[in-house]
Amino acid sequence: MRQLIQRTVKLKGLLQRFAEEEDAVGVVEIILILVVLIGLVIIFKEQITNLVQSILSKIAKQSNSI
Repeated sequence: MRQLIQRTVKLKGLLQRFAEEEDAVGVVEIILILVVLIGLVIIFKEQITNLVQSILSKIAKQSNSI
C-alpha cells in the first residue's frame, strides 16, 4: 500500500511539472505570434493606413446620404 501511495505522489509530481513546462511553451508561442504580427504591421503600415482611410471615407460618404 505504501508503494502505491509513493508512486501516486511521484506521478502527481511528474504531471505537475509537465503542465508547468507546457505553460512556458504557450507563453513562448504567444510572444512569437506577437513578434510576427508586429513585423507585418511595420512592413505593411502604409497599405493598412490607406485601406483604413478609404474605408472610413466610404463610411462617411454613405452616412451623409442617409
